Amino acid sequence: MRHALDRLAAVWALLGGMILLTIVAVTVTNAGAFGLDKLARMGGATVAGLPGYEDFVTLAIGAASPMFLPYAQARRGHLAVDLFTSKASPSVQRGLERIGQLLTAALALFLAYWMVYGMLQTMDDNALSRVLGWPVWPFYGPGIVSLLLWAAVAAVQVFETDAPGEAAHG
Repeated sequence: MRHALDRLAAVWALLGGMILLTIVAVTVTNAGAFGLDKLARMGGATVAGLPGYEDFVTLAIGAASPMFLPYAQARRGHLAVDLFTSKASPSVQRGLERIGQLLTAALALFLAYWMVYGMLQTMDDNALSRVLGWPVWPFYGPGIVSLLLWAAVAAVQVFETDAPGEAAHG
C-alpha cells in the first residue's frame, strides 16, 4: 500500500511540475510579447500580450502548488524539529513521530473538507475568472485530491516500523 501511495504521490508531483512548466512557458510568451510591443511601438505598431494571462496563472498555480504536498510527505520532506527529542529514547521518538503523522493526516483531511465546501460555494455562486470567463470551481479539484493523498500518505506512515525520519523507499 505504501509503495503504491509513494508512486502515486510522485506521479502527482510530476503532474504539478508539468503545470508549473506550462505556467513558465505562458509567462515567457507573455513577457516576450511585452518586449516585442516595446519594439513595435517605436515603429508605430503594437503587439498584444496574452489575454487572460493573470487569470490562467492564478488558477493554474492554485491547482499546482498543493500537488507537491503528498510527495514531500512520502519523502518525509516536512519540517522536523529535533531540538528536544534527539535525546529521547527511540520508542519515545517513534511515538512522537506517529502523533505528528496522525495530526498531519487530520490537518490534511480538515483542509480537504473546507476545500470541498469552498468548491461547492464557488459552484453555487457560478464564479468565473475575470478575463477568460472560465468557471473557477474545477481548479479546486487538484487541491482536494492533493490533500486527500497527503492524508493517506501520512496515515500509512503512522503504521510504519521504520525509525523516525528514516523511510524505507523502494
